Amino acid sequence: MAEPLDYATITEIFRRFHAAEPEPKGELVHTNAFTLLVAVALSAQATDKGVNRATEALFRIADTPGKMLALGEEGLIEHIRTIGLYRNKAKHVIRLSQMLVDRFGGEVPSSRAALMSLPGVGRKTANVVLNMWWRHPAQAVDTHIFRVANRTRVAPGKDVAAVERAIEDQVPAPYQLHAHHWLILHGRYTCKARKPACGACLISDLCPWEDKTA
Repeated sequence: MAEPLDYATITEIFRRFHAAEPEPKGELVHTNAFTLLVAVALSAQATDKGVNRATEALFRIADTPGKMLALGEEGLIEHIRTIGLYRNKAKHVIRLSQMLVDRFGGEVPSSRAALMSLPGVGRKTANVVLNMWWRHPAQAVDTHIFRVANRTRVAPGKDVAAVERAIEDQVPAPYQLHAHHWLILHGRYTCKARKPACGACLISDLCPWEDKTA
């Protein structure tokens, strides 16, 4: 596994990300912690745009665990059938809504362990909710972040767990809160898997990746 870049270079990379976008935002539309949790759970193997289209009407009528339970699994399916794996996701959303009511007083908990006790909620989903709602510097590593972290050597790792630890270890503290958003947006729109836009990349001169495009 390649060694990470030196501290000064990593700091300069995130300084540039910050200068270009001081407050990067996630692209999943939500109104509270519960709708964020549901949106993230629905986004597995789906695009944020596709999830937003499906949840626009859903969240107008079911923005709390109680309202989601009142809608029911079949009612939920009618809203999300355009999303991949919608039947399994509907089961998870209804079950996690019931657990939120039964165990957490209808509120979304703010610890990683409690979040991960909910049906269908893994570490990545928990980290997104912790970061976006409670502004905790949690690093939710998806395929975009995994690719960018390894290509740039900001936080190289052989798997998502290793990359998560590397981001926490290598990225300077002032940039930890927004690190995962800067990396995911960079991977989504610039450092793409098949046709990276290296010519338009604001950190191209600092990136050691050998297969850069013109």
